[in-house]
Amino acid sequence: MKSTVAFVVFFLLIAPKSRAMLAGWMGDAGTWLVAWAPFSYFILAFVLVAPIASWLLMTRWPKQAEPENPLAKYKREDVWE
Repeated sequence: MKSTVAFVVFFLLIAPKSRAMLAGWMGDAGTWLVAWAPFSYFILAFVLVAPIASWLLMTRWPKQAEPENPLAKYKREDVWE
């Protein structure tokens, strides 16, 4: 996944036209953050905190115990006896 994103970003940054477009979007995003100040900060905080919270939830989730095999007690017995 990381290499795919790096590949896309690399090709976006090659052409001057796409670099100018991305720089324009970043400038517009800064203007939007200032214009919609309290609302935009909540959205930005949510966008930044949500992946961290989901990662923590996935890594801290209790592991499920493997169910015990009911036939394990017969494993060492000889079948022909």
